[in-house]
Amino acid sequence: MVTKESRQKVRVKKHLKIRNRFAGTAERPRLAVFRSNNHMYAQVIDDTVGKTLVAASTVEKDVQAELKKTNDVDAAAYLGTVIAKRAIEKGIKTVVFDRGGFIYQGKVAALAEAAREAGLEF
Repeated sequence: MVTKESRQKVRVKKHLKIRNRFAGTAERPRLAVFRSNNHMYAQVIDDTVGKTLVAASTVEKDVQAELKKTNDVDAAAYLGTVIAKRAIEKGIKTVVFDRGGFIYQGKVAALAEAAREAGLEF
């Protein structure tokens, strides 16, 4: 009998392949995105020292106050603008986008496009 791998296992495998291709540096850190059923999380990470430079998520109270729902495309777009503003305040202008093994459409694409419009380059 043929069995399919779970979606979570497939996503993790894709994410590991993506992570082998690039890493965030001090000059160009990595913008990592994680999406759960209820929330989205974004971090700007310098992999050379293993530090998170900037983070934002829909769990935060000030972000939640601006949203009706925390798990739709509008929430993802708002989170993209928030992470971009925080990164630019820290002096980070260019990043490497890490979609975390998720398909580049819907919420992940909305977050990326909003971050680009807010001033991040990738």
